[in-house]
Amino acid sequence: MAVLARELGLSEVTIRSDLKSLEESGWLNRKRGKIASSLHPKILERRRERQDEKNAIAQAAAGLVRDGDAVMIEAGTTTALIAKHLWGKRDIHVVTNSTLFFSYSRQYPNLQITITGGEFRRATESLVGPIALETIARLNVRLAFVGTDGFSLDRGMTTNLVEGAEIVKAMKHHAETTILLADSGKYGKIGFMQVFPLSEMNLILTDDRLPDQAFQELTAAGLTAERVKVRPRPGIASYPRRNHEKDC
Repeated sequence: MAVLARELGLSEVTIRSDLKSLEESGWLNRKRGKIASSLHPKILERRRERQDEKNAIAQAAAGLVRDGDAVMIEAGTTTALIAKHLWGKRDIHVVTNSTLFFSYSRQYPNLQITITGGEFRRATESLVGPIALETIARLNVRLAFVGTDGFSLDRGMTTNLVEGAEIVKAMKHHAETTILLADSGKYGKIGFMQVFPLSEMNLILTDDRLPDQAFQELTAAGLTAERVKVRPRPGIASYPRRNHEKDC
């Protein structure tokens, strides 16, 4: 505890209170003088990557949601952030297979949330498999927001999780409009499994750090794409982490 207090410049009382709150919310575990995130290391790593870009894209996606909408949100570190930008909208019904989205959104009374159920995949904070697919197949929404592990004109949108590809396909089939959320760092990357050609997406939301040439390639191919302006957040002190565990 004293180590954290020194590094963060806070009192031990404050640190202890914050850690208790985070533990009760399910974000971390404490045992024998140590704290460890309850999230899989891969999720922690992905959450730290391109945070400003992901937040900007998620905010733009949330801006497309109207009061009274029913939407589907696929599991992903970008799509999950949509929850943080739905504040103020009314009567929104979200269908999701993302446990990360649920963690972000559980405090918002304006959201009615349907969790698909299914097999839990800790490395992606997702619910997949026959139960999840059956839930999605029974519902219809106006918008579906999906993510990707890589996208390009040649290979389309791709994923490293075969079961995740099935979720994306099901959501697209039951939505009027399907929107791909993909930060610029994923352009040109190729995942294990091809999900759809990019032409199957009604809109591609990426960030303004996607090079002009790449953006022109997308639009020249007849795709509807938008580059969202990234506004870096005010400086936040960062502290060295050797791994996902810290003495307290």
